[in-house]
Amino acid sequence: MSHITDPQTAAATDIGSKGGAQLRSSVDVLLERNRKFANDGAHEGAPVIPTLGLVVVTCLDPRTDPAHFMGLRLSDAFVVRNVGGRVTQDVINDLAFISQIAELVIPEGPLFEVALVHHTQCGAGAFADATFRRAYADRIGVADESLRDHAIVDPEISVRVDLERLRGAESLSKRVTLSAYVYDVVSGKVTAVVANEVRK
Repeated sequence: MSHITDPQTAAATDIGSKGGAQLRSSVDVLLERNRKFANDGAHEGAPVIPTLGLVVVTCLDPRTDPAHFMGLRLSDAFVVRNVGGRVTQDVINDLAFISQIAELVIPEGPLFEVALVHHTQCGAGAFADATFRRAYADRIGVADESLRDHAIVDPEISVRVDLERLRGAESLSKRVTLSAYVYDVVSGKVTAVVANEVRK
């Protein structure tokens, strides 16, 4: 485990052993940061429709926060995150919802770009292990085989597979463009696999 250097984070882990104090919630640290955020006023006037006309679909891994590795700012983009950043039916439904909202505001022309981002060293690679997959399937009450396609062993291959799913998603507006990328968690660099593809 990495050494804690952030004094706020360190404070959240201090149980005050001498006084027998209770463990402080990590959310308390976030609430302190929120007060500063609110006082700074950066949230004021933030638009609902993203200023970059972008939806980023990526993994929930804490190393892959697009606010950091892509430099996203408040209201730059919609961000959808799940295990592996996979295009599931739920993700397609979310994109269809965003499409419908955007169509109300943007009656003509392009709506937005969907950028799929998979990454190296992804924990979703565990789905390739039959023992792990069976145990997890039992845990959540689904069929083992239904999880096999969730595995990410080669992110360039898996992001192309997910791009193909979006190409065939009938509920997604034809006015949406698609792109696919791989983020290398070691180098910190994002590489384009397919850039700004118009749906047909």
